[in-house]
Amino acid sequence: MSSLSHRILHHGPAAETPLSLELRAQHAGSAWGCEYSTSAEYDAALIAERRAAGLYGPKRQRRQMLTAAAGIAAGLAVIFFTLQLL
Repeated sequence: MSSLSHRILHHGPAAETPLSLELRAQHAGSAWGCEYSTSAEYDAALIAERRAAGLYGPKRQRRQMLTAAAGIAAGLAVIFFTLQLL
């Protein structure tokens, strides 16, 4: 890290040179802004994005469908083998 950037980052007394003040003024408008005003808005947007990507919900439904299909198949197998023995 250069000494100039070190002085700019740490805001020590040596950082108050005209060059560092000029650099601060140039970089003042380059900060990233957050598009969410509260953490609740961010959480809601994050959950909506994850739902749209299929992260929530469908896995549980698939698991229930597979469990039901396996139960039906097992029941049919038991009935089939019971009828074969008669």
